[in-house]
Amino acid sequence: VQLQASGGGSVQAGDSLRLSCVASGRTFSDFSTGWFRQAPGKEREMVAAISRNGVTTWYTDSVKGRFTISRDNAANTVYLQTSSLKPEDTAVYYCNAASLLARNYWGQGTLVTVSS
Repeated sequence: VQLQASGGGSVQAGDSLRLSCVASGRTFSDFSTGWFRQAPGKEREMVAAISRNGVTTWYTDSVKGRFTISRDNAANTVYLQTSSLKPEDTAVYYCNAASLLARNYWGQGTLVTVSS
């Protein structure tokens, strides 16, 4: 599966952004999906994840209540709605798709920069 992420940008603290990731090449609903991020000098971390049918979600503690992950299987798209952004949210955000056999696929990343 190929993943194309978009929606990043430069914003002020407190602003919102909606990240999108469009999948192609395979049946999207066969994959659980998630968003990861990597800040300069830091390891990549999982931010949010969503099950194949969209019922179950997970968030890292630092984004709970501010970020919302969702997916539209008909549109082969997973979203990350971010709000109340903080400078520490600055990172390259990557979408991920994981197959039932635990094979991982990655998008190219979209940069989010939050200034105070």
